[in-house]
Amino acid sequence: MTLRITIDDLTGPDIAALLQQHVDDMRAISPPDSKHALDLNGLRQPDITLWTAHDDHQLVGCAALKHLDPTTAEIKSMRTATTAQRRGVATTLLHHLITQARHRHYTDLYLETGTADYFAPARALYQRFGFHTCPPFADYQPDPHSTHMHLTL
Repeated sequence: MTLRITIDDLTGPDIAALLQQHVDDMRAISPPDSKHALDLNGLRQPDITLWTAHDDHQLVGCAALKHLDPTTAEIKSMRTATTAQRRGVATTLLHHLITQARHRHYTDLYLETGTADYFAPARALYQRFGFHTCPPFADYQPDPHSTHMHLTL
């Protein structure tokens, strides 16, 4: 699969549907006070850049970087379309995010993901890229339903 990754303006129906599915899944899996997935409006912030991955003309995934400070960013809204799972989309997007973070001169990259079994593939992917668990960062609080991870760039 050859993916085309571009910055998305968050106005198309395909990205709206993928992000709504993401938010709906997180609401179904995570307790309300442990849901940190951003909807379209949450992602339409000047400190967030969202990229989409397309295989031919089909949207197969998305991922975002949130600027926290001049040396630190957070990964947000990593999502692979259900029809494209297990085809390397998340790996390609994560590689792209790390490259972009380095290009932006960040030295630290963080993320928050869940502790439920549903999130095990995501945690394994992040660990393969060198992320390690860490204490909560930014505005996150300790939460038994959240895993916080860090990568020194």
